[in-house]
Amino acid sequence: MALIDDLKNAQKDAMRAKEKLKLGTIRMALAAIKQKEIDEQITVDDDPTILAILTKMVKQRLDAAAQYDQANRDDLASTERAEIVVLESFLPQPLTDDEVAALIEEAMTETGATGMQDMGKVMGVLKPKVQGRTNMGALSGKIKARLNA
Repeated sequence: MALIDDLKNAQKDAMRAKEKLKLGTIRMALAAIKQKEIDEQITVDDDPTILAILTKMVKQRLDAAAQYDQANRDDLASTERAEIVVLESFLPQPLTDDEVAALIEEAMTETGATGMQDMGKVMGVLKPKVQGRTNMGALSGKIKARLNA
């Protein structure tokens, strides 16, 4: 079943169970998907695009929670973290460090990468494989470290 269908079914379940936070978060996710469809005049029906949207939403909530923590607004920070839990339930299982290292090695072999000039090639191969399963910033740092070794 497609991820969009999972979101829609979860929305219905949250409505039936009267789970306000979960329902609101899922509605925000579906609205973000619809906004992308309108902005780019496309039909989003593939999981990688939806994963990218959900990953972006998680990152935004992490940033907002950190800002709320700095402002001593624990109530708002906890709401953001609760939304992160809901969004992450639709993302695939995160990769372990060993799995990421193995994927980096595999991508370097596949592209024939030897130095920093090949960073884009390696990221291009890895991005579709790891989208939504690891922090892309951390991944970039690991690739740089490996290419500089």
